[in-house]
Amino acid sequence: MKTLTSREFNQDVSRAKRLARIEPVFITDRGRPTHVLLGVEAFRQLARQTETIVDLLAQPDAAPGEVPPPRDWDRTR
Repeated sequence: MKTLTSREFNQDVSRAKRLARIEPVFITDRGRPTHVLLGVEAFRQLARQTETIVDLLAQPDAAPGEVPPPRDWDRTR
């Protein structure tokens, strides 16, 4: 896993995003990890989320302007 300081992250966000497509990127503040940047596919795999935002918005029980939680939300907790 790659590690970037907060300063490195702020100075080159594009680099952090490129790295996050390959592997998680830890962002540190004063030497301590504070955040993790993941690519969306890695996040979906971690959260076991297979539905896209389009799938979620197409759910018949969704109120206008409301994005319901994924159908398998209870299994990810």
